[in-house]
Amino acid sequence: MGHTAGHWSPNELRQAIRSGRWRGPTAGLCPGYTQVNLVILPQSLAFDFLLFCQRNPKPCPVLEVIEPGRTEPRRMAPGADVRTDCPAYRVFQGDRITPADDVRGLWRPDLVTFLLGCSFTFESALLEAGVPVRHLEMGCNVPMFVTSLPCEPAGAFRGNLVVTMRPIPSELVPKAVTVTARFPGVHGAPVHVGHPERLGIRDLGAPDFGDPVEIRPGEVPVFWACGVTPQVALRNARPELAITHAPGRMLVTDVQDRSLAVL
Repeated sequence: MGHTAGHWSPNELRQAIRSGRWRGPTAGLCPGYTQVNLVILPQSLAFDFLLFCQRNPKPCPVLEVIEPGRTEPRRMAPGADVRTDCPAYRVFQGDRITPADDVRGLWRPDLVTFLLGCSFTFESALLEAGVPVRHLEMGCNVPMFVTSLPCEPAGAFRGNLVVTMRPIPSELVPKAVTVTARFPGVHGAPVHVGHPERLGIRDLGAPDFGDPVEIRPGEVPVFWACGVTPQVALRNARPELAITHAPGRMLVTDVQDRSLAVL
C-alpha cells in the first residue's frame, strides 16, 4: 500500500484510514489538497473555544464548524466522517489524554466539531517556489514546539503558542515568508525567524510533538504558528470530553490549497 499512498485522492485516503489501512502521518499525502486540524468538544464549551480561536487567529484559523451531533464536514469534505477519517486521535478526559484510532464509541449528540487550518497546506506552494521542506524530504512528521509565548485566553481555554519549525536556506527565507503570507487561513507568514531561545525553545533536536529534522549549514530555523496550539489549551481546560487529531495525522479534505490563497 505504501507506494500508492502518494497517488491517492483525498476520498481514497480517507477510505484507507477508515478501514485501518493507513495510520501514518499525512504530511505530503494528497498534495494540493487542504489538511485540517480537528477539535471536537461539547456544545457547552464551543462558544469559549470559538472565542479562543477568534482571539488567536494565527494558530487557530477556523475553516469550518459543524453543528452539534453532526459528523460530516459538508463544506470541506462531503462524505467524510470526523469520527473515523483521521489516522489517529487524542481523547481528552479531565487530566487524562489517551490515543484512539476511531472515536465512534465516544460520540454524543452535543459534540461540536471545528476544522482549523494546517500549515501542511502551504508546503506545496513552498516546494513550487523552490523552497525545500525538510520533513517531507526525510519522510517524517514536522517538528512542533510549545513556546513560552502565551495565547490570549478565553473562558476555560488558555495556554502557550505551539509552532512548527522548518529549516530554510538563509537566502530563501524572504521567499518562504512571501509564499506563506498568501495563506492567512492556514497560519500565514512565520511568527519568528531564527533565535529559537527567544521563543523559549532550548533544543531544536527535541521537539514536543513530531520528529526532529536535520538543520544544515547556512539554514535558519523558521517558525510558523501551529494548529496543535488548541491541544495545549484543551489540556489546561481539563474538559470532561474533547477529541482532537493526533499531531501530524490530519483530516484531508476535498478543498484545494490554492483556493485558500489570497493574491
